[in-house]
Amino acid sequence: MTDTMDRKRRDFLTVATVGGAAATLGIIGLNPALAGVAAGRSEKPLKAAFSNAGLQATWCAQGKAAAEYWGKLFNVDVTWFDGQLDAVKQRAAVDNMASQKWDFVAIQAFGIGTLTQPVQKMIDGGTPVIDMDTLIAPLDKINVHSFLAPDNEFMGASVTQALVAKLGGKGKVIMTQGALGHTGAQGRAKGFNTVVKQYPGIEVLDTQPADWDVTKVARLWETYLTKYPQIDAAFFHNDDMALAAYNVMKARNRTNILIGGVDAMPPAINAVAEGRMYATVRNPSCRIHGGAIIAGVAAVTAGEKAGSGIPKSIVTDGPVVTKENAAGMLWMQDHFLI
Repeated sequence: MTDTMDRKRRDFLTVATVGGAAATLGIIGLNPALAGVAAGRSEKPLKAAFSNAGLQATWCAQGKAAAEYWGKLFNVDVTWFDGQLDAVKQRAAVDNMASQKWDFVAIQAFGIGTLTQPVQKMIDGGTPVIDMDTLIAPLDKINVHSFLAPDNEFMGASVTQALVAKLGGKGKVIMTQGALGHTGAQGRAKGFNTVVKQYPGIEVLDTQPADWDVTKVARLWETYLTKYPQIDAAFFHNDDMALAAYNVMKARNRTNILIGGVDAMPPAINAVAEGRMYATVRNPSCRIHGGAIIAGVAAVTAGEKAGSGIPKSIVTDGPVVTKENAAGMLWMQDHFLI
């Protein structure tokens, strides 16, 4: 593992030396508009604080690994404040973060509006704040340095469309949502609803949230499998919930249900390749967390101002994952590129 990391670092630094920041950003696939203003490796060590929704979620854990990896490349020491999939606990962690001094911070909020006060305190103190994946607050209400997020509506719609197409436009489906205050979950639900409204033959049986919690998912799906003798497909707002529900389905001998997820984490990609899941879509955790490192370094070393130079909002897209492209997606994630 150490040899692999060293090789990745040597390859990266070779490219970065030749092509500078633009080449660096090309590697991780960020919006090209950022390439023209991003800083290279910081000459002095920088201190950054990160928080995401909760390291119990595989997407968040992968993001932490990516942030730490890109932090080493850019001379940034990353300190983590775990959100623990709980708005109250994350607020306490970010209050602690705001009591300290950082060169920049990056945060994925568990829910919109839950962290506004401590984040505003850091912004008022001159600390650049990078918003990741879900809105800390509406962008016209808080002056974050930049907001890196996927197109959640597209992700929800694309996986739902794949499921509906496989069903031939007819069947009974369930959507299991994430935390309702999470803007990502809101977008994924909107995408789901946009698609199913086009198909009068699709009946939506239930849309309850499970808050990204696999224990809640198991309870919900025990109920669903008892209540509904026919469930043709299920769309989950993340892969962890999808795989937790699959375990319940397997125990109840109901594995004929088509499953779609979001994030395209390695366990889900393997499940797609093996036929346990039908599809997922990549929410690029590595690009979002790695991009936050680059945006933060640019803010500090190049003096970029919020909304000037670095775009205020950067869309990080990702493809639908099926059996056909699963192997390539695993390779990209192993190299922290997507």
